[in-house]
Amino acid sequence: MTEGTHGGGYKIYFTVWFWLLVITLLEIGMVLVRVPKALLVFSLITLALMKAALIMAYFMHLRYERLNLIYAVVTPMFFLAIVLFAMVGPDALHVFRSR
Repeated sequence: MTEGTHGGGYKIYFTVWFWLLVITLLEIGMVLVRVPKALLVFSLITLALMKAALIMAYFMHLRYERLNLIYAVVTPMFFLAIVLFAMVGPDALHVFRSR
């Protein structure tokens, strides 16, 4: 890939890496500040989805692909998340309530 094709060269990877670092530090900061649990869970899930989107777009090079290919990658991940939450969720709630 040349710079003219997709632009940016390695600069875009450093920029994405910087934003991934910032999001990670935000996540750590939110846990250390002791944000209320509901807000913490919502924020951590949102920040994790943002990180996943950045990684898929730039490091998996899906930003430059056709929409059909993106759907072919994102749809199975979405269904995997549903299955994982369905299987792990009840146990997580049991542990959460027992504390």
